[in-house]
Amino acid sequence: MQISFALPASITSGKTSNGTAWSRVGSGKTLVLLHGVGMNKSVWAPEVNLLSDSFDVLIYDMWGHGESELPGGDLTLHDYTKQLADLLSELEIESAFVAGHSMGGLIAIDFALAYPEICLGLCALNAVFNRTPAQSEAVKKRAADLAAGGVSVNLAETLERWFGQPGSHEFSEAEALAKKLLLEVNPLGYAKAYAVFATSDQVHAERLGTLTSPALFFTADGDPNSTPAMSEAMAELAPIGRSQTLDGHRHMMTLTAPLQISESLTTFFNSNYTTTDNQ
Repeated sequence: MQISFALPASITSGKTSNGTAWSRVGSGKTLVLLHGVGMNKSVWAPEVNLLSDSFDVLIYDMWGHGESELPGGDLTLHDYTKQLADLLSELEIESAFVAGHSMGGLIAIDFALAYPEICLGLCALNAVFNRTPAQSEAVKKRAADLAAGGVSVNLAETLERWFGQPGSHEFSEAEALAKKLLLEVNPLGYAKAYAVFATSDQVHAERLGTLTSPALFFTADGDPNSTPAMSEAMAELAPIGRSQTLDGHRHMMTLTAPLQISESLTTFFNSNYTTTDNQ
């Protein structure tokens, strides 16, 4: 199947009263896709094209990314979660499935915990959980480097971590898109989000046991920082949780394996919809 990295022409876009840029296409139950740090909503183009026949797909730019505004002051994970809640309220969406990649996965989990009456189910893709001391030190250093020197300071390292060494993989188009989006991101918006991402891996540790939504924790076997062990640990804590690992991919599996991602999301959400909807 041919994968398109361009959003469909039929997509509708807008901006909320508080400055969140969004796009929407398709029909059925609403599925919100949340991007990770440094990206914007267009990074979901392959999945939007694949999923919009089955879902009302909603994508948006997190604070300080893409066309969304950047609030003043320091931001917390709650601020990004409330952004999603406010978006759904303004669009008059009463319930939705939520899938987030990387930091978007943290937001998805936080949203499901804070708004269980709205969240029909969640998928956290390549999410982090209880980093080791070495992992924590490394990500905090990257956050400090970003704050001090901007995206270009660790651009090559980031792309290699996400895709592998240059020339060692077959995902040149996906890597080129990720690089383009990184170079376009608002540096301050990126730095603020990364600071939250770097320090939020344990915020749900004591609360995952209270999660009422069906939850899929899905990562790749080649992701060194969002490991299968992390997804398995979260799934064990979540009452209706399961984990899945995709072989042969790395952190940006949403770009390198969109067909597999879309199939897994469709299967998981459809299999849980009847149960969740009738609770």
